[in-house]
Amino acid sequence: MAIRPPHPPLTDSVVTLRPWGEDGDVEAITAACNDRAIAEFLDLIPFPYTEDDAREFIAHCREGWAEGTVSNFAITDAETGRAVGSVGVRWVEPDQGVAEVGYWVAPGSRGRGLCTRAVRLVSRWVIADCGMERLQLRADEQNPASRKVAENAGFTQEGILRSSRYNPRLARRVDFVMYSLLRDEL
Repeated sequence: MAIRPPHPPLTDSVVTLRPWGEDGDVEAITAACNDRAIAEFLDLIPFPYTEDDAREFIAHCREGWAEGTVSNFAITDAETGRAVGSVGVRWVEPDQGVAEVGYWVAPGSRGRGLCTRAVRLVSRWVIADCGMERLQLRADEQNPASRKVAENAGFTQEGILRSSRYNPRLARRVDFVMYSLLRDEL
């Protein structure tokens, strides 16, 4: 089941969300993913991160859209179109109306609420336009910035997924805070 990118693109006049793959995206992804904080909390990505890794990510994004498994958006500055981060939706159990969101923002664009805006936009799309009943997200308990985005975007903390996975970059097991946003909370 293919998921089509929303047309027109999702925007709130500060950020615009569009699929990855435009000019400059390889460079933007490469620069951001070489940030230590992104690399540590997203331990499944290579580090150091190369332009070839970014090209593979973009190809994976296109494949995810086509197969209906993942929908990744570039978070862009609505004025300039410059990519400043990423927000992605994994269609966890579409038959049950469940999806999961994840995100990152490049170091120079943090602290301005751009990620929160992007998560709000994608949440509305997932629930109102794509018919999901539950959007969930997991944030490392020791990642206060990610947790703040979840809470500022209106997600409710449900509990802790204790010792959920091992993060080799942080050399510790990760406790994830589980958050959710339900249709009637949108």
